[in-house]
Amino acid sequence: MNYEFILVESEYQPHIAIIRLNRPKELNALNLQLMLELKAALASLDEDDNVRCIIITGNQQAFAAGADIKQMESKTAIDLLKIDQFETWDQIRKTKKPIIAAVSGFALGGGCELAMTCDMIVASETAKFGQPEIKIGIMPGAGGTQRLTRAVGKALAMEMVLTGKFISAEEAMKAGLVNRVVAEELYLDEAVKLAKEVTQMSPISIRLAKESVLKAFDSGLQEGLYFERKNFYMCFASEDQKEGMQAFVEKRKPKFEGK
Repeated sequence: MNYEFILVESEYQPHIAIIRLNRPKELNALNLQLMLELKAALASLDEDDNVRCIIITGNQQAFAAGADIKQMESKTAIDLLKIDQFETWDQIRKTKKPIIAAVSGFALGGGCELAMTCDMIVASETAKFGQPEIKIGIMPGAGGTQRLTRAVGKALAMEMVLTGKFISAEEAMKAGLVNRVVAEELYLDEAVKLAKEVTQMSPISIRLAKESVLKAFDSGLQEGLYFERKNFYMCFASEDQKEGMQAFVEKRKPKFEGK
């Protein structure tokens, strides 16, 4: 497909697709069309058997500096209800394949929320994370109050949401928001390196394991344990499970086919 505000590279590395947010003049601000394109690209890649891991990135200056305020400024509550823009975010959350956010520069407002919607975050040492919506008379609406609190805890989340404070990449890592921090020139390479590790595993096991980890955010402990157990049993219906265990016994590297 031809997109206006994103670039999709699915031949960058074996089994890895990269989606680049591409509104550089607007610091990759997330307008409705960009989000719809992102939704469509993720849905397409999710159905592509050649893709096992997806990376979402921006550029060195900005992952995404927030929502497109010019597009939202004149909207009423009823307008936003009819647009149902958050349905797109729900679809991103439903993507079955692992998504890694490769973040450099600003990840603010909707940009921070988009990064948190991904499964893992690799950050450049220049990355800045924040939910500054309070400064323009609103509040986070795409999961910022919920995912941020689960990631960094109540105290820091309250400070960031109620004051609009930004945190650095190092602060984000210490708080548990990101997986690792690297030099600015290496952040995408590091995300690809992490994605390669993921793609070496069984696609079926990866899908079931991702579902189970996410379930921990959506349920109580007992429900989550039940869900995990069910998915564990499901792994034994796959050829990858047989291959993986046979390879272990035979002391060789497994060859997973996603079957």
